[in-house]
Formats: sequence, structure tokens, C-alpha cells
Amino acid sequence: MTIWIDADGCPTDIRQIVLRASRRTETPVVLVANRDLPEPKAPQASTVRVGAGADVADNYIAQHMARGDLVVTADLPLAADVVDNGGTALSPRGETYTAEGVRQKLSMRDFMEQMRGAGLAGGGPAPQSNRDRQAFANALDRWLAQQSPD
Repeated sequence: MTIWIDADGCPTDIRQIVLRASRRTETPVVLVANRDLPEPKAPQASTVRVGAGADVADNYIAQHMARGDLVVTADLPLAADVVDNGGTALSPRGETYTAEGVRQKLSMRDFMEQMRGAGLAGGGPAPQSNRDRQAFANALDRWLAQQSPD
């Protein structure tokens, strides 16, 4: 089992939570981005730099993740691919995506994109809060607990 991080858009504090958990549980972590990342300070962690372009990191993760892996991403199409491939997708805000839930979110995202294109909506998600970070840490701990043999 491996934890993959879509590191292009993942907040630094969320990456740090995952790396601390990796050190504690010796769970492998792979950070994937289309830019250089600082060397992770966890023995089980590595980075992969992919080429520039939209969805290159997402495609890399979708192609290399295995059934049962965890992928940390805010990207809904990647989350849908992860769920379809038997993995678990977790948002940086602590939401575990389900097959039905991610499809609904994709539909809503497409609808809001049309609304913004027509000038009828604006804005984006609120900044990450302490509550979001705590929700993420709790969801990560639940996933790790499910992976450990009893």
C-alpha cells in the first residue's frame, strides 16, 4: 500500500501531515508534481517530477497507483479514476470520495464552470482552515488504521 500525493496543488501542511504519518507507520509515500519539490524528510517518501502540462501528474498517478492505495488530491477527475481503479481518494480537506459522490461533484463542477463562463457565478473554494486540516488528519488516520493488520 502506498500513499500518492498530487503535489502540484496540495497544501504544504497537508503534505507534512502525510509525511509525519509515513514516518510513524513506515508507509511509502510518493509525491508527484510537474515542478521540483523539496526532498521529503521521511525515509519511506520519494518524489517524481513529471513533464509540464495539464493533467500530466494526474495521469502518472492514475497509471501507477495500485488497488488499495490512497491518493491525496483535490482533482475530481483523478479522484474518479482512483475510485474506479480500486483505490481511495482523499481530498486535502478530509473528504473521502465515493464513486457516487465524486460523480455528483464532477457534475456540479461542470455546471459551475458554465455559470462562471456566463458571468453568473464567481469565486472559488474557501482557504484551508484548521478544521479542514484536522478533518484530513483524522481521515488519514482512519485509512491507516484500516490498513494495519490486527
